[in-house]
Amino acid sequence: MQSVSVYILVEREREIREFVPEEYWKIKAEFKDFSADLKKIEGKTAKIGNEKEAFAIESSIKKGNFVVSEIKERLANRNPSAPFTTSTIQQEASLKLGFSVKRTMVVAQQLYEGNFDIPDYSGGLITYMRTDSVALAEQALQQMTDVIESEYGQQYGLKEPRKFKSRAVNAQEAHEAIRPVDFSQKPSMVQAHLSHDQFRLYSLIWKRALASQMTSAEIARTTINIASGEKNEYLFEAQGQRVVFTGFLQIYAESSDEHGEILSEKDVILPKVEKGKILALKDPQNPVDLEKLFTKPLPRYTEASLVKKLESEGIGRPSTYAPTISTIQDRGYVELTDEKKLKPTSIGEVVTDFLADHFTKIVNLGFTAEIERNFDSIAKGDEDWVEMMTDFYEPFHQNVVDKEKSVSRAEVLKRRELGSDPESGKPVSVSIGRYGPMVQIGSREDEEKPRFASLPSSLNLNDVTLDEALECFALPRSLGEYENGEEISVNIGRYGPYVKLGKEFFSIPKGEDPMNIELERAVEIIQEGLERKNKRIILDFGEIQVLNGRYGPYIKSGKNNYKIPKDIEPTGLDEDSCKKIIEEAPPKGNRGGRKKVSKNITA
Repeated sequence: MQSVSVYILVEREREIREFVPEEYWKIKAEFKDFSADLKKIEGKTAKIGNEKEAFAIESSIKKGNFVVSEIKERLANRNPSAPFTTSTIQQEASLKLGFSVKRTMVVAQQLYEGNFDIPDYSGGLITYMRTDSVALAEQALQQMTDVIESEYGQQYGLKEPRKFKSRAVNAQEAHEAIRPVDFSQKPSMVQAHLSHDQFRLYSLIWKRALASQMTSAEIARTTINIASGEKNEYLFEAQGQRVVFTGFLQIYAESSDEHGEILSEKDVILPKVEKGKILALKDPQNPVDLEKLFTKPLPRYTEASLVKKLESEGIGRPSTYAPTISTIQDRGYVELTDEKKLKPTSIGEVVTDFLADHFTKIVNLGFTAEIERNFDSIAKGDEDWVEMMTDFYEPFHQNVVDKEKSVSRAEVLKRRELGSDPESGKPVSVSIGRYGPMVQIGSREDEEKPRFASLPSSLNLNDVTLDEALECFALPRSLGEYENGEEISVNIGRYGPYVKLGKEFFSIPKGEDPMNIELERAVEIIQEGLERKNKRIILDFGEIQVLNGRYGPYIKSGKNNYKIPKDIEPTGLDEDSCKKIIEEAPPKGNRGGRKKVSKNITA
């Protein structure tokens, strides 16, 4: 599933890279009380490709009037969405709350387990959060009816419960949809006892579930068609709407996957006009606004839209989406941009290409979905798991054996020649090195040793230019001296860009370019790093230190870490007592206390 996820992101990235923007124009007419967009030209959808066409339309429009040709009014119902499943709560929490997929599942787990203290209430606030089902228990439906009628009135309740059907491929519906355990526990009542994240997610779950059993919203939509041009060959359109009855919109409006916008129905009131009326312009001298635009490629996936894509393809299960998306980021195949979009790294693209070339099935969406269906069949007892695994493993194993013999080093390195170094005339190339993407000047065949530099994460192996690659050799940059006289420099290393002071290293925050960092900013980074380091150090005996760690205080000696017994106060330690703890620590391979199991098993 991880390979397929990265493959999906790489394919989208290449679509974006290869996309060629096309020019187009929008034309809008501004009247005294409202505006309208050009929709049709001689009965066909308006497509204006250049300035010449736009000016020709404007010229024709100036020779005619804007006449109301048709008024259409209709009443439409809008229905609520189903209560949350694992994938939909991950998507909605991302769009509405800005949560990552992992963060959503962590907070949902807390709400399920009951990690809070509410007076006169015990247990969790929500049902199990790993589910494909959109079904609700009868008891819950009755509770919801009571709450809806008491809080909002009978006109907002349903005579019969609304039933939903799961749209997920291969849905496993062993559990209910995600809903509050007790709907009488309103978000406002429990807010004081929950963390900020817990309250926000619980509110989302409570409102979404309750809204699913409320009446539909009634929306009155109005469309005014306006003819214009010398021969009335252009059709402009204005759209308005008003909410006649709010229904479920009283408490909940879902979000748009594409733009992260809330799909609330806001009133857009158009004035009363009659068919045949000539409309007055806001500025008669300039009857239309011309706007030049360019088409845009499909956007990069967000965590939410990737989950939606995987689910639509029948790939993965409720429990696998969050760890998969976290893992591909942790392993450096994908990174999260400042806009919260998932972007494959150079390593991610190289690995994907290698798998696509030599293990085609592994990154094939259809194959991965088929494996999921096989697992379902095995769970139901309809398929033998040994036979299924044999059918998969034997060809896969043979493929691995064959590839061990045939894959060349050059194919793995993905070396790409960019041109020649202006100073030395030697070839400049980019490839994958031991510590990630790198730039190389020269070759191993030269008498003089090649020069190497790390390729920043902001540059991609597949589209970096010669000039950008040569700039990487401007590092390390010496910026000046610190207050103690030691040199300050910036560089890029195995773990990213850093500021160096003497023998100490301080990571440069994500998004900052080491090529643009000056002395003043470097000093700030050093001071912030030293402050964090001082807070981390409890005691310092030179080779031995007592430090604050992620899981509490511990002893560090050289490259090894040692747990401090719970009955010992870290601040009361001295060097000798630290050495004693180190000496008495269990062997490194058995520090977790697990007993080794003999491999000599007899039948």
